[in-house]
Amino acid sequence: MGEATRMPDELRPVTFELDYVIYPEGSVLVSMGNTKVLCNASVDENLPRWLKTGGKARHGWVTAEYAMLPRATAERTQRETLTPKGRTQEITRLIARSLRAAVDLEKLGERQIIVDCDVIQADGGTRTASINGGYVALALALRRLEKRKLVPAGTLKQSVAAVSVGIINGKAVLDLDYEMDLAADVDMNVVMTGDGRFVEVQGTAEGEPFTRAAHNAMLLLADLGIQQLVKLQAAALDKATV
Repeated sequence: MGEATRMPDELRPVTFELDYVIYPEGSVLVSMGNTKVLCNASVDENLPRWLKTGGKARHGWVTAEYAMLPRATAERTQRETLTPKGRTQEITRLIARSLRAAVDLEKLGERQIIVDCDVIQADGGTRTASINGGYVALALALRRLEKRKLVPAGTLKQSVAAVSVGIINGKAVLDLDYEMDLAADVDMNVVMTGDGRFVEVQGTAEGEPFTRAAHNAMLLLADLGIQQLVKLQAAALDKATV
């Protein structure tokens, strides 16, 4: 699934369709190029038992689940019905860690928010798209809780966004689609807060190890891309009906 040629520092077209599903407290269909992920945030007043000490929780919780539909890819993949694959578990943990960075868990109170990220079409960058859409769904849910006076202002403490970068033919490239990812000598996923701090950096050399200069070039490009994504997230939320 190729895309039109982009500049190395250019994001794929990004859109956020809010309230895509009518039932969740927050719902977003995020598109980054041909990658599309449905993100639904559900408020659950029951916390996991391990969070409670003496019957009382120290704080609330934000978690996530990630899945890819069988025909999200060019050929059908087996549906994961019992035990998720290692890759799925790793992506799930990444999304959850990233989204928790956006929330003051103590202000959230004795409740959790579960963000389901279901890939309906995959063309590279599904984990980063899930974080970007998951944040918007989470923010929407928290705004609605705040309006109902169930959580105080400031429970959503900052934005979070993510993007992939890589080295292709010696040059740093932003927001890799599937074909670019296959061609990359290095691929990296970067998660940052809206004020420019890192939540997570995952970088891997596919062949030869990469230099500090290449590492710095990718981080700089990721920072520029995430700044754009944060603005797009904010613009989408500004149009939301709460």
